[in-house]
Amino acid sequence: MKTNILVQRRKLLGYSQQDIADKVGIDRSYYTKIENGLTPSVKVAKAIGYHLGFDWTIFFDSISAKTTQNPNKEAI
Repeated sequence: MKTNILVQRRKLLGYSQQDIADKVGIDRSYYTKIENGLTPSVKVAKAIGYHLGFDWTIFFDSISAKTTQNPNKEAI
């Protein structure tokens, strides 16, 4: 699950939520929502991936899977 990866990676690197939010240029409350499962914009996903050292597309894996499974419905 991506949220576990975010928390684990952030803690492994010794960052607080505020540290990552500052590096990415977003509010801490927005970052907290992302850690709790909110899908960020592509720009924010790329920045988080860069600073935490993982592939940013992880945020969109489940959306792609849902779209592929039911191509007649738009991803939410």
